[in-house]
Amino acid sequence: MSKKVKWIIGIGAVAILLFGIAYLLGTMLRPYSYHGNVMQSTEPPGDFTLTDHNGNRMHLSDYEGKWVILYYGYTFCPDVCPTTMMQLGRMMPLLGKKAKDVQVFMISVDPQRDTPERLKEYVTYFHPDFIGLTGTPEEVADAAAPFGIYYKKKEVEGASGYLMDHTASVTILDPDGRVRLIWPYGVTAEEMAEDMKHLMR
Repeated sequence: MSKKVKWIIGIGAVAILLFGIAYLLGTMLRPYSYHGNVMQSTEPPGDFTLTDHNGNRMHLSDYEGKWVILYYGYTFCPDVCPTTMMQLGRMMPLLGKKAKDVQVFMISVDPQRDTPERLKEYVTYFHPDFIGLTGTPEEVADAAAPFGIYYKKKEVEGASGYLMDHTASVTILDPDGRVRLIWPYGVTAEEMAEDMKHLMR
């Protein structure tokens, strides 16, 4: 092999190596892109008090020190709620050891029908560590307002009598109680786990 050919091959190898290094550095330095809306809140939105699915009174502030995931839905929901809860349930094992630092709550926007017993059966179906919360209509309203959650009863024909129109997003709070991220409806378990791992670094 001539010196010229060796020189060309050497230059090519160096070029490929430099390209690989540049690509790797670019990937490492590129800002992470979350699968939802990143929030820059400096203060917690506020505390609330509700009843958990075991009938115990609890405050949101009781869970300071954990990453808290809030989902507002209801057990009679025909589609959006079970889909979202299923994704949250699938997310948990994907978090590995970090899962112990995460608490998922489903807050019922239908306290008229969602008793603690019904909520317990519903939320633990998706994951045994999930907690369902309910309360008086006033307590639920107080728990929803600081997070911009909309819900309204919608009369329909059929056995259920009514459905609930409601915000379908999921809110993530950091261990200090600040809103850090809001996932829209449709984020997958894999995307949720990826976001949480990045937040919890």
